[in-house]
Amino acid sequence: MPPLLPSERPPRLTLRHGIPGRRELDRYDALLLLLPTDGRPSRALPEGRHWQLLHSSAPVSHGAVRTMSFDNTRHTLGVMGHCRADAEPFEVLRVAGLMAQRAWADRPPPRRIAVIVQITGNRRGPWQEALYAALAARAFSLPSARTAGPAPKPLLAVDVYGAAALDATRAERTAEANNLVRHLVALPPNVLDATGYRRLLATLARRHGLRLRWYGEPALQRLGAGAFLAVSRGNARRDAGIAHLSYRPRRAARGGAPDVALVGKGILFDTGGTNLKPHRSMLDMHTDMAGSAVALATVVAASQLRAPLAIDAWLAISENSIGPRAYRPQEVVRAMNGTTIQVIHSDAEGRMVLADTLVLASRQKPRVLVDFATLTGACVYALTERMSGLFASTPELAAQSLAAATASGERLWQFPFPEDFDSDIDSGTADIAQCALEGKGDHILATRFLKRFVAEDIAWAHVDLSSATRRGGLAHVPTEITGFGARFALGLLLDQLERPAKRAARR
Repeated sequence: MPPLLPSERPPRLTLRHGIPGRRELDRYDALLLLLPTDGRPSRALPEGRHWQLLHSSAPVSHGAVRTMSFDNTRHTLGVMGHCRADAEPFEVLRVAGLMAQRAWADRPPPRRIAVIVQITGNRRGPWQEALYAALAARAFSLPSARTAGPAPKPLLAVDVYGAAALDATRAERTAEANNLVRHLVALPPNVLDATGYRRLLATLARRHGLRLRWYGEPALQRLGAGAFLAVSRGNARRDAGIAHLSYRPRRAARGGAPDVALVGKGILFDTGGTNLKPHRSMLDMHTDMAGSAVALATVVAASQLRAPLAIDAWLAISENSIGPRAYRPQEVVRAMNGTTIQVIHSDAEGRMVLADTLVLASRQKPRVLVDFATLTGACVYALTERMSGLFASTPELAAQSLAAATASGERLWQFPFPEDFDSDIDSGTADIAQCALEGKGDHILATRFLKRFVAEDIAWAHVDLSSATRRGGLAHVPTEITGFGARFALGLLLDQLERPAKRAARR
């Protein structure tokens, strides 16, 4: 069986000045050269004349990728890609992904790769990071239980030339976070069950200096978490719970409120419950815990990078199973904040487990709260799997989130969620209905539902992860399981929310 945690680390990233010489080519299995569409390969490149011949062999267009082999002892593969100089980060990642795919084509897996980005100005660093991210994603092996054949050798090193603007440590940790999300989401549900999840959380907490508290079903019963417990009631084992991980930077007040709370939906397998899903809809429901994987990978990466923010991560971990004790439509349950909920459909379980988790997270009084969840099919129908949905309670947090999404290449589209939508989830028997009878606008209705469980004085964003999986991959990630969310979340923390924290620390 595959291990709970990945054994592979991302390839070592080394920054080198200048460009490699002809003799240095023998160190590399591949050399990747990324150019703007209106640029030409420099004659100063190793085998510069061959690069120029390759460039002139056909008209250049955005996304075009060409290859050649050098006549050296290693038969180094040259991969040349073209990208519009003004391309958005998503497009840069996509082109980088195409180049990474070619680096693996028709050859043994590369062990060492050189990267050259021939563009000037402040775009060089992001383009270099995109190529590294694409190589790290392509090299990563998703968990497998196959017994035939040896495992492929991993990519060991990526050398980036002329990379003064690139933060190598952050690039490595961001790639590692994306791969951790992909690994966890790909695990079979009989491997990543609630007991296994709790075990890997303990391992990661010890490894990265995080505090871990587990709220099992008895504790949640005492806290009055009726919404969460309604969902977990149908499980065969009583191992569901809410995990609370805490990262505190050095010199932070140990008992102080967090700057940021991350909340993740961790439904380890979703049968739909009493309202049972059909086969095609149920087949891949081991991926319904992607939101929890994003929150977990983000807090781990933040601790590795020693972010100056105090961060909590709350993971709602359960299955949504069918059984004699499974919750049913028309039941009324009481959430932790006292709100009574009329159950309409047992397959709207995500908002139920998130409700009590959001209450717990709110009680710690974070400055900002962000939740991640593979919550609604309506968001997929609205956006497809190419981008995910954003809902934000304040204009400032919306702007920060959209800026982080654009810069990370993990695209978000902001939806409205005005108050009048509440009339669609009015209940005659409880404070609120779990959902509407019809599915239209369910991503908006789910957000209105969740808002009831977030304190009014907390800036809150909800990310509906319609991009957690996409057939054919997404941007630089070649697999159906994309790991979407970790790049965005780290960008939000480190480039947007970190600044107010630094200002507050200086006062």
